[in-house]
Amino acid sequence: MDEISTPAQDQADGTAASPAPSAQTRIDQLVGDHARRLSERLQAHRAQLFPPDARRSLRKFTSGEAADLLGVKDAYLRKLHLDGRGPSPEIRTGGRRYYSPEDIQALRDLLEAGAKAEGTYLPGRREGDHLQVITVINFKGGSGKTTTAAHLAQKMALDGYRVLAIDLDPQASLSALHGFQPEFDLLDGGTLYDAIRYDDPVPLSDVIQKTYFTNLDLIPGNLDLMEFEHETPRALSQGHSELFFTRIGDALQSVEQNYDVVVVDCPPQLGFLTMSALSAATAVLVTVHPQMLDVMSMCQFLLMTSNLLGVVSEAGGNMNYDWLRYVVTRYEPGDGPQNQMVTFMRSMFGEHVLNHPVLKSTAISDAGITKQTLYEVDRGQFTRSTYERAMESLNAVNGEIEDLVQEAWNRHGA
Repeated sequence: MDEISTPAQDQADGTAASPAPSAQTRIDQLVGDHARRLSERLQAHRAQLFPPDARRSLRKFTSGEAADLLGVKDAYLRKLHLDGRGPSPEIRTGGRRYYSPEDIQALRDLLEAGAKAEGTYLPGRREGDHLQVITVINFKGGSGKTTTAAHLAQKMALDGYRVLAIDLDPQASLSALHGFQPEFDLLDGGTLYDAIRYDDPVPLSDVIQKTYFTNLDLIPGNLDLMEFEHETPRALSQGHSELFFTRIGDALQSVEQNYDVVVVDCPPQLGFLTMSALSAATAVLVTVHPQMLDVMSMCQFLLMTSNLLGVVSEAGGNMNYDWLRYVVTRYEPGDGPQNQMVTFMRSMFGEHVLNHPVLKSTAISDAGITKQTLYEVDRGQFTRSTYERAMESLNAVNGEIEDLVQEAWNRHGA
């Protein structure tokens, strides 16, 4: 995989590293210089991975992968192909068939049209079903929050749900995973802030971006989101008539008919953005790294969340959720202390802890180096056992969440 060059390599390339700071160096100048050089290096890395004239696209899926996503046998897909029904796959060496995401969606539509029961192949909302808004939260960075949100949004899109992902984290890692670099692509706004600001907000549809995943749209993030944290106290002091915690929910109402599920990647802090997202949510997913310091941090987070959302509830906010679950992330089965912590959490929270954890895997972390998820990279880049172990873990977690969504729509045993 491509790697970002080091300062030593920069010097070899003729790009001098900045001199060591002296005692008289102004911190603003030093930080500014570091930010400028880092931005230039990231831009060069991005251009190397995805040239300016290139359009990022999703890989094609093997017939076996397509069959698994559709819930049918590979032999049945082959029969459809031979009968001339549905899209024609790409035929590669050895007669292997490969399907694009658009092909898979077309097959899903074809299969649904011939199914005996509604929703057999299109699992999304039906008449009377409410929009599912899943907020992914944690107070502490490094819990796998963005990784969890990205894989959940992408898997649900691959499974046929119409998904909107919202990046509420000013660090914008979810955006970067989907090809948006905030400092280069969002110079004139384009985040959720534009649609929830107190003065002259734009329609939410104006900031929604199509991604290279069929069925997945994105509202990217950047540092502009911090403006909401700064403006809300001023709006409250001025007696603003519109409550801050209703703004995300109100904005979503304008596009809710276009989606089945919204996945919100919240910032790692309990500010006004997070509280507004929690007020708009129908479900909450809390990521937890099973180590003592992380669980202690989560305890503080839960206490603060309870107190603040209690105030929001008293002010008229809706705090009724379809479900709340804790998902164990970056889990190492051979780590004794982690196993003890997971056992402790299950004894405390019972069914509120998902049955399956997200395993710590080099496949997931290595994919992130090239700003991709495990659903995007080709399995040939990893050893088979490493790839399959990580994929089984992610699919199991996302499958549990999809079951919860189906149950919220009163489809038990989906």
